[in-house]
Amino acid sequence: MAESKISEIKLANSKDEYSSDENVEINVQFSVEGDLRNAFNEANWTKAYNNNDVSFKMKYGIKLTSGGFRKKELGRTIDTYRKASIFWTRNPKLVNPMKDRRIWVQVAKNFEPFIRLTEEEVRQELFDFDEKFVFKASDLGKGKHKISAEAFASWQKHDYTETGSIKNNSSEIEITIN
Repeated sequence: MAESKISEIKLANSKDEYSSDENVEINVQFSVEGDLRNAFNEANWTKAYNNNDVSFKMKYGIKLTSGGFRKKELGRTIDTYRKASIFWTRNPKLVNPMKDRRIWVQVAKNFEPFIRLTEEEVRQELFDFDEKFVFKASDLGKGKHKISAEAFASWQKHDYTETGSIKNNSSEIEITIN
């Protein structure tokens, strides 16, 4: 296998200036790309199911920081899982009735299950991230602040992939607290 990676991390804030009594909201968006994402397809689900490898769990985390050398963590650090359960189904909406394949995937995000109808939608649920951070502007104090994010993901060995872990940092955005 070649490589998997975390795409460029995008930080999206609603505005650039906040008063000290407001809450700052920043969305962190990224995707897991490469071999892991490409290997997670219907043919590999079926093979894994037949080999009794019926779940995939990916641990991921996101940390939002402010400052230069002495970085300060902002908001609550996200450290959680996404899980995919591979199952056999008779549901004609999930599988092509002309084919013999009847294996599909349910993805759990923050313990909430999702079943999607296409391979690409399943990959998007499992490997695309958009997490919201909310913190008080007063935690930063008055002035200009540079904010960046760090994201990581790790997973175990399965029929279709080896054990791996990846990490990436975002570029900085600047906000002003009045």
